[in-house]
Amino acid sequence: MVGRLARGGRALTSPGRLLTADELLGPVDEVAPALLGCWVVTDRPEGTVAVRLTEVEAYSGEGEDPASHAHRGPTPRAAIMFGPPGRLYVYFSYGVHWCANVVVGPAGRGSAVLLRAGEVVVGESLAAVRRPSARVPRDLARGPARLTAALAIGPGDGGADVLDPASPVRLHAGEPPAGVSAGPRVGISRATELPWRFWETGAPSVSAFRPGGRRRPRGAGQD
Repeated sequence: MVGRLARGGRALTSPGRLLTADELLGPVDEVAPALLGCWVVTDRPEGTVAVRLTEVEAYSGEGEDPASHAHRGPTPRAAIMFGPPGRLYVYFSYGVHWCANVVVGPAGRGSAVLLRAGEVVVGESLAAVRRPSARVPRDLARGPARLTAALAIGPGDGGADVLDPASPVRLHAGEPPAGVSAGPRVGISRATELPWRFWETGAPSVSAFRPGGRRRPRGAGQD
């Protein structure tokens, strides 16, 4: 178990128990903000890195959210989104980087939460090796592609059960933020009216907001 840490004058406790499937069964726009403060932990041969989530985005299921990969049903690409809660949906975005999402809601629903940003609370030196372009610690996992790079999450992790203690990628309970803000999702051109991006108010690791336009969407349901 990781010991007690301190960052920016704020005490951070060790990751708590693993989350349970029951905690992920609610509506995606309710489960998503509840994941703020949780820890995503990866164990790799070179070491352990943990990121405390400070920003997430909700993507709903089939026929409900035109910005979601699940909108057209369980296609080969999006099939994992229709599995049980706690599975990791990993996809390649823009042919450049990987993004990671946690499936939520009952099996067959097709909802998922994009892990958009966080702060590295364990393994900062290893995360910095994986993210050599990061100039300051807040940028190590600031954005969905940076977060997966810091945690070394890639295609081999697709379908992983983050609720399983034996999984190399796990989702642990953590300290919830003192304040939560909500607003439009980033980089999408459809369903832009939904305030389904949630972040820890004032957290420096939250990614910069860029409204959508002609760019293809960017979450558990884009492009």
